[in-house]
Amino acid sequence: MPVEPRPIKRNVSQRGPEEFSDLRIKEPMRIAAGTEGVYQALKHSFKEMGISRSIPALFKLNQKDGFDCPSCAWPDPEHPSPIAEYCENGAKALADEATTSHIGKDFFAKYSVEELSRLSDYQINAFGRLTEPLLLKADSLYYEPISWEASYELIAEHLRGLQNPDEAIFYTSGRSSNEAAFLYGIFARALGTNNLPDCSNMCHESSGVALSETLGIGKGSVKLEDLYEAEVILIAGQNPGTNHPRMLSALEKCKKNGGKIVSINPLLETGLVNFKNPQSVTGMLSGGTQLADVHLPVKINQDIALVKAILIKLKALDQDSGNVFDHEFILEYTQGYDALMADLENYDLNRLIEMTGVGEAEIDKVVEYLAQAEKIVVCWAMGLTQHKNSVVTIKEYVNLLLLKGAIGKPNSGTCPVRGHSNVQGDRSVGIMHYVNKTFNKRVEEHLGFKAPDHEGVDVVGAMKAMHEGKAKVFMCLGGNFVMAASDTDYTAKAIQNCDLTVQVSTKLNRSHLVTGKTALILPTLGRSEKDIQDGREREITTENSMGRVRASRGILKPASEELKSEIEIVTGIADAYFKGDHAVDWKAMGKDYDLIREKIDLVAKGFDKTAERARGVGYYLPNNVRERDFSKLPGGKAKISVNPLPDHQLEPDEFMLMTIRSHDQFNTTIYGMDDRYRGIYNERRVLFMNKEDMEFLDLKNEDIVHLNSTYDGIKREAFRFKVVSYDIPRRNLAAYFPETNPLVPFNHFADQSRTPISKSVKVRITKA
Repeated sequence: MPVEPRPIKRNVSQRGPEEFSDLRIKEPMRIAAGTEGVYQALKHSFKEMGISRSIPALFKLNQKDGFDCPSCAWPDPEHPSPIAEYCENGAKALADEATTSHIGKDFFAKYSVEELSRLSDYQINAFGRLTEPLLLKADSLYYEPISWEASYELIAEHLRGLQNPDEAIFYTSGRSSNEAAFLYGIFARALGTNNLPDCSNMCHESSGVALSETLGIGKGSVKLEDLYEAEVILIAGQNPGTNHPRMLSALEKCKKNGGKIVSINPLLETGLVNFKNPQSVTGMLSGGTQLADVHLPVKINQDIALVKAILIKLKALDQDSGNVFDHEFILEYTQGYDALMADLENYDLNRLIEMTGVGEAEIDKVVEYLAQAEKIVVCWAMGLTQHKNSVVTIKEYVNLLLLKGAIGKPNSGTCPVRGHSNVQGDRSVGIMHYVNKTFNKRVEEHLGFKAPDHEGVDVVGAMKAMHEGKAKVFMCLGGNFVMAASDTDYTAKAIQNCDLTVQVSTKLNRSHLVTGKTALILPTLGRSEKDIQDGREREITTENSMGRVRASRGILKPASEELKSEIEIVTGIADAYFKGDHAVDWKAMGKDYDLIREKIDLVAKGFDKTAERARGVGYYLPNNVRERDFSKLPGGKAKISVNPLPDHQLEPDEFMLMTIRSHDQFNTTIYGMDDRYRGIYNERRVLFMNKEDMEFLDLKNEDIVHLNSTYDGIKREAFRFKVVSYDIPRRNLAAYFPETNPLVPFNHFADQSRTPISKSVKVRITKA
C-alpha cells in the first residue's frame, strides 16, 4: 500500500504584509467618470491585454452578441451603446481576467506557498492567469502540475472517504454561470448534502429575507428602464460611482427627466456629486450632471431612525391632506398599516433626528420630494445589508414604498443592487443551503434522484464546521473565501483543518496559499474567452441584478489550452465520483450546454425555453411584485411591518467602523493602490476619521494606529493604519476590506440572514 504523505505545518500568512507604501493624500474628486475614467480604463486594459486584444474585447463587452461583464450585476440596456457599454471597473475586471501575464509550473516550482503568502493581495493578483491544474501535497510547500483526470480522481477519492456527505462543503461565487452553478448544486445534492454556501450569504442575503417576507420574492422589482422616469430615487448605503458605475447613466436620465435623487450614506461619494457621461460627447465636454439633489450623511446603521422620522413627517402631512399616502393601494394590497401608524406614535421625532446625525432641514427636503411623488425607487447595497439589524432596516424602506403605493407599477419599486455578475442567477438555479421542497420534487421528477431533505450550512455555518473539524473537503467554484469571509484568522484556521481544499479559479489569490492539508487549483476559462468543444463555440447564461437572463459568449483565445470551463470541471468531478453510474448523464452535460439549459427549465423556477430566449437581450424571469400579486404571502397581501430601532451601545472609547471598497478594487480583487475619488493614492492601510474625533484623540493626518474589536470577551486586532481626516459623522470610521476583516467576529451577523456585520463593527483605536 502507498504510504500517505505526512502533513506539514505551513507557515503561511493569512493577512499578508502590514508595511506602508508611499501614501499621498489629495482632495477627494468631485467629478466621476469623464475623460479621467476613460483614460484609466484604457490604460489598465492596454497594460494588461495589449491594444490588439483590448479593442475587440471591449467592443463585445455587454453587447447582445458578446459576453457578460465579469464585474458587477448591473443590467444592460435594451439597446446597448455600440461604442462602450462598460464602465471603468468593468474594463479593469475584463483586463484583469484577460491579461497576457500567465503563471504555470515553472512559477510554482520557484515560489513556495509560504513565500507567496508574504506578498500583498495586490501583488498576488498581479502575477497573472493560472494555466494548468496544480496540486499541493500534504507534505510539500510547492504546487506541482497534475493532470485533469488525476485531479478529478483525487477529489472523488476524498469524497468517497467521507463518513458523511455533510463533511463536504461546496461554496459558489457570483462569477459562475447559471449552467455551472446548476450542475454544481445538483452534484452536491446527488452526493447527499445541501452544504451550498455562496457569496450571497455575505452580501445580499438580508435583502432576500426582507423582500421575501414583505413582498413574496427575494429579488428587486424594478427594471432598468424604471429608473429613467422615476420621480424620486433614494440611494441608501450604496456607492454606485465605484461599485456600479454604469448605474450613473441611468441616474443621469432620471435627472434629465426631472427626477430627484437622494443619497443616504455616511460618506458623500463622488459618483453622486457630479457625473460626466463618457458615452456622449456632450457629457464629456459639459460641466457634468449633479446627480444627488440632497445628501443625508446618516450615521452608520441609523437608517431605521431616519426612515421613521420621514414616515412620521409624511404621516402628519397625510393627516392634513389625506393624499400623501396611497390609501387605495394600502387597503387593497397591504396588511399591517394600522399597527405601523400606532407604532410611530411611540417615537420622539427630535430623538430620532438626533440619532441619525442628519440636519432636520435636509430631512424636510426629502419629505417634500416624497410627499409629492408617486413614482419612487429605493436602491441599496451592502451599506444596508451588513448589520445585525439589516433585515428590519430593509423592511423599513419597504414600508415607505408600500405607504406610497410605489410598488408594482412603472418607475417604482425595490432595487437591491447586487455585487458580483451572476450572484442572483446562482440562487435562481438552486445554489441554496436550505431545503426547497418544490425544487427537490422537481429534481426527483426530472433528474431521477432524491435530493437530501435536511438543511446544509451557509457561509457562517461552513466556517464553524471546518473550524470544529466537522468538514473535511471544501470546494470553491470561484471566489477568494479566505479574504471574503469575516474573521480572517478564524476562517484561515478553519480552512487549514480540512483534508482537501479545491479552488476553481482564473487567477492566484490568498485562498490558494491558505489551504487544507492537500490542495488543488483547477484553472478555468474567463467570461471573455472562447469555450470550444469539437470545433463548436459554446455559450453560457447569467442573470442580472434585475432578473433578466441572457446569453454570454467569449471571443478571446484562452490563456492556455489546458483551461476547462467551470461546467466541464464540475461534470468531470461528478463523472469521476459516480463512474458513470448515476441518473444524470454528467459526460453529456459537459459537452452540450443546451442539455443543461433543458434541465434548468424543468427544475428551476421561472426558466423557460432558455436556450432560445436567452439570446440577444434575453428574457425576464417571473416577478410577482411587478404584477402586484402577493397571493402567496400569509394573508395574501404585502406586509407592512413594525421594526425596532438599532441597539448600539458604544463605550466612551469605542467607534463604529464600516468596511468599504476602494475605487481600484472589485470585491477582494485589488487592481491598484489608488482610491482617487476619495483622494487616496498608493496606499490601502488607511483609516477615514472625523477631524473632531482626531483632535479628541490627539491624532494628526498619517499618524499610525492599531484597531481592535472585542466581542464575547475575545479581542481581535488589525494593525498599522494611517489616519486620514475625512468628512464622516462623529464616532464613525471607515477602512478598506479585506484589510479590516480580521476585526469582524464570525459569530456576529444579521438576524435571520446571518450576513456578517461588516458595516457596523465596534472598535477601539490605539496609537502605534
